[in-house]
Amino acid sequence: MTKYVIGPDVALRLAQDVIEISSKHELLAPTLMRSQLLALLYQAVRRGEMSKDEANRHLNYVRGLRMRLLGDRVLQDVAWKIADQLSWADTYEAEYIALTQLQADAFITLNSELASKVKNLVTVAAFEDIA
Repeated sequence: MTKYVIGPDVALRLAQDVIEISSKHELLAPTLMRSQLLALLYQAVRRGEMSKDEANRHLNYVRGLRMRLLGDRVLQDVAWKIADQLSWADTYEAEYIALTQLQADAFITLNSELASKVKNLVTVAAFEDIA
C-alpha cells in the first residue's frame, strides 16, 4: 500500500473530478486540512465560482474519503523545524511535509512551486499517481 499525503488543493481536485481512490493507496493529511478545505470552498462560493450546494457536495466527498487525519505533537515539532529550515512565514505547508517525512511514501500537491521547494525533503508524486 502506498501512503500519500495530500493537501486541500488535491482533495478539492479529487472532489471536483469525483475520483475513486484505489484500495492500494492510503491518504493522509494534517488535521488542519479540513479547515483549509472548508475555507477554500467558502471563498469560492463567496466569489461566485460555485454554488453552496456544489461546495457541500465537495465537502461530503472529501469527508467520505478513506483518509487519516493526523496532528500530534511530533508532527508539529517536525513542522516547526521544516518551516524554520525553509524560512517560511508559517507552519501550515510544513505540516504536510512533516507528515510525509514521518508516515508517508510521497506528497502530492498541485502547487508546482511548493513541489519544487520540498523535493529535497520528501518524495513528490504526481496527481495522476492517485487518480
